[in-house]
Amino acid sequence: MKRIMIVEDDLSLSEGVRLAIAAPDTEIVQYNNLEAAQVAFFEQTMDLILLDINLPDGNGLDFLKEIKAAAKTPVILLTANDTEMDVVLGLEYGADDYITKPFSLAILRARVNTQLRRIQEKGQNRVAIDDYCFDFDKMEFSKDNQLIELSKTEQRLLRLLVKNLGATVMRETLLEKVWGSEMEFVDSNTLSVAIKRLRDKLEASDYIKTVYGIGYSWVVK
Repeated sequence: MKRIMIVEDDLSLSEGVRLAIAAPDTEIVQYNNLEAAQVAFFEQTMDLILLDINLPDGNGLDFLKEIKAAAKTPVILLTANDTEMDVVLGLEYGADDYITKPFSLAILRARVNTQLRRIQEKGQNRVAIDDYCFDFDKMEFSKDNQLIELSKTEQRLLRLLVKNLGATVMRETLLEKVWGSEMEFVDSNTLSVAIKRLRDKLEASDYIKTVYGIGYSWVVK
């Protein structure tokens, strides 16, 4: 369930926005002042924030700075401030998008969906399996919270294995995806050696299994 916060003092506009972006897998919370929004932000996890700049008890840009200092939550600014300088300032403060009023609810919905897709795609690049955590965006790989340094080749192999959890990835597929156009110059034993190094570094002999004559699999327990 995704949670979206709307911070807008125009109650009719806030409700229109809520109706436009409502979805079965989305919880929407609405606030019409900064104080209530700030309390909610630091008490709950938000997946996306739609933030007006001109609010009755303060400037939304100040709240934007607080959000970006505390989390990576994407923020779309909704505002009547439509000069080039206003847009530049909002983006420099860390806004992920900037929509000026009046705006089309259809366009707003499309931009909200774009931000949510980006969140989902980033989430797919971070995998947690038992004691392991693999973050392919940050290129951080750990077991029991201990970082493990992997080569680029080992990272590519790991990504293919965990992307296909429980399934056997054929040797030919691994060679093609990991070494690409250089695969014809790769010794037949190179893949086996790279898999062994990956298995040893991760201490994953119980996870990375050899399917003899076919390929390798990260088994699901």
